[in-house]
Amino acid sequence: MTYRRWTLRTEHTSYTVRLSPDGPWAELDAWGPLGVEDGPSALDWSHRTHFITPADAAPAEYLPYGLRPFTGADLVAAGPDGERGVWWEFDGAEEGPGSLRLAFTDELLGLRTVLCYETVPGTDVLLRWTEHTAGERELRLGRFDSAAVNVPVTGAAARLTYLSGQWSQEFQRTQLDLPRGTFSIGSRQGAPGHAYAPWLAVQDGEAAYGVALEWPGNWHITAEAEPGGSVRVRAGRVPHEGAVLLAPGDTLVTPRLACAFSSDGLDGLSRMWHRYERLLTGDRLHRPRKVLYNSWEATGFDVEAAGQLELAKVAADIGAELFVVDDGWFIGRHDDTGGLGDWYPDPAAFPDGFDRFVADVRALGLDFGLWVEPEAVSPGSRLYAEHPEWTYRIEGRPARLVRNQLLLDLGRTDVQDFVIGTLDRLLGAHDISYLKWDMNRPPTERGRPGAGSADRLDLDAEHVAGYLRVLDHLRTAHPGVTVEGCAGGGGRIEHATIARTDVVWPSDNTAPLDRLAIQHGFLHAHAPHVMSSWVTDAPGIFDPRPRSLAFRFVNAMCGVLGIGADLRAWTPEQRAEAARWIARYKEVRDVIHHGEARLLGSPEEPTCGVQYDAGDRTVVAALSTGRLDGAPLLPGRPDRLRLRGLDPAARYRDTATGTTYGGAHLLHYGLPFAWSAEYDADLVVLTRDPHRAGT
Repeated sequence: MTYRRWTLRTEHTSYTVRLSPDGPWAELDAWGPLGVEDGPSALDWSHRTHFITPADAAPAEYLPYGLRPFTGADLVAAGPDGERGVWWEFDGAEEGPGSLRLAFTDELLGLRTVLCYETVPGTDVLLRWTEHTAGERELRLGRFDSAAVNVPVTGAAARLTYLSGQWSQEFQRTQLDLPRGTFSIGSRQGAPGHAYAPWLAVQDGEAAYGVALEWPGNWHITAEAEPGGSVRVRAGRVPHEGAVLLAPGDTLVTPRLACAFSSDGLDGLSRMWHRYERLLTGDRLHRPRKVLYNSWEATGFDVEAAGQLELAKVAADIGAELFVVDDGWFIGRHDDTGGLGDWYPDPAAFPDGFDRFVADVRALGLDFGLWVEPEAVSPGSRLYAEHPEWTYRIEGRPARLVRNQLLLDLGRTDVQDFVIGTLDRLLGAHDISYLKWDMNRPPTERGRPGAGSADRLDLDAEHVAGYLRVLDHLRTAHPGVTVEGCAGGGGRIEHATIARTDVVWPSDNTAPLDRLAIQHGFLHAHAPHVMSSWVTDAPGIFDPRPRSLAFRFVNAMCGVLGIGADLRAWTPEQRAEAARWIARYKEVRDVIHHGEARLLGSPEEPTCGVQYDAGDRTVVAALSTGRLDGAPLLPGRPDRLRLRGLDPAARYRDTATGTTYGGAHLLHYGLPFAWSAEYDADLVVLTRDPHRAGT
């Protein structure tokens, strides 16, 4: 049978879409390594369908309720009469370099839907989204996913990998097999949330397919193991009021869904996401991410100039390059019950003036940064007294406090203008080069009295648009300022945020083994150069086993190194050790941030680590997660960490010990580590010798 089909190619993969021979829809023909489209489609199984329609059985790219009534529609739309359903016809294709647009129209309903595809040069990522345009009547969209992704499964079940958790335990790598049925994750907290990341991987053996949704608001990802041996993944945003009204002539554009395939399993898939996020960072990737010191864990809300300068002096002495004053620097902020919204330095905390304090910090050779939470407001603040209407609220209902605060309605342009003006004032009046943007309160009573019927508001999308507008303004108006994204830890980390910030904060939990598990999961989805990580004295919450200062440093050096401990309490020996680790980090951070990263083992194993490769250098962060006494599994025998991706015929020299290894030796046997109670982590730097092994 003759049918139209289109193939989009990246450096290593191809994605082929065809018009279905069974009806007016597009369906996946092939997705995998280059050339996978040559041959009969692996998704073209028997078209015999009992009790369901051909559309319900199809590996459809996108189908509306109406054409697909039973097994999960990607679009649910209704006209003014309330009748749901779309019965569209194909309305043409537009092809461009690395792009494809497939249009479908329902003339009776008055809806035009365009399925959009775009490859990302320099990566193996394909972006997908959908555009819906209303005709002459208002339409009600109850569901409008970004895309559907089909994965053929040759085995009994697909292996799903996702990142789950809670506050202080984010990004836990979690896996399950899905032989049949439906699996769903998401958030209705006005942010991606701490419970799940908007990211999913589906494995069929070593073949790994991944999706990541670019949306910092409400969202869902749903995977369905369908009859016939396929897993179909749907992803998109979830409107706060359950539906969005589309005015005549208006177009709704869904968030982008990034899709990637790797024949090298989850590890290969993670490197694809890392490469994509390096591209999202753009030219700012090559600005060194400076070693920071943050004073929160040392002083909490007790911020005063003398104590902060004392910390800054010690931080500078051990090699920090940036000093950040966290919560507590502004008027009315003596604890978490006040001050938010009144963003002026507290004169009592800085008796000689805030600018003098900043200048004293900078005189130590440190850049200066501040913590802000611009979406929040305290009920006792001057801002709230002047503008109570700026908060989310429902008329006649009590305003519920979360963390003793309310949330500003950032969907309002006047609130956006206030936030932009506040940040412009702070950055213009003071010598600030770093902002830590926090968000500690999800929306609860989400309403906007006086703005009309609640079901006509798209509050989630408006808040997201306001948030992104402010971040875009910071990029444009203050290009020299580094921005850290934080939401009570890792509550708002996805590609829209990563594209507009420089680093993100994966979790408020900085305990060594807890943090190791968090970072292990984080690096499956996100790149090392965006992962801010601190060395602190925090005890474990979920895994309280103690670890050395070296362990804490090596673990934090796997991303963007920071220190958050009370340095005044450290001994001279601890400070000297810290200075040595910071110096080593500065020597290799370009490899860590720009190189190809490979996850070695997992925190459940006695030894795990991360390998970074760039040019002729390989950096291995190795960590012992085993017994407290450091005893190996077999007495007298070192544990070994097998490396990957090296040239087996090359030789590699350990720059610290001078030991030379053949590439095949490191791949087959691995690096040896004779762990002990005092030696539970190491950073090994290998340089590739131009001579071949065995010569």
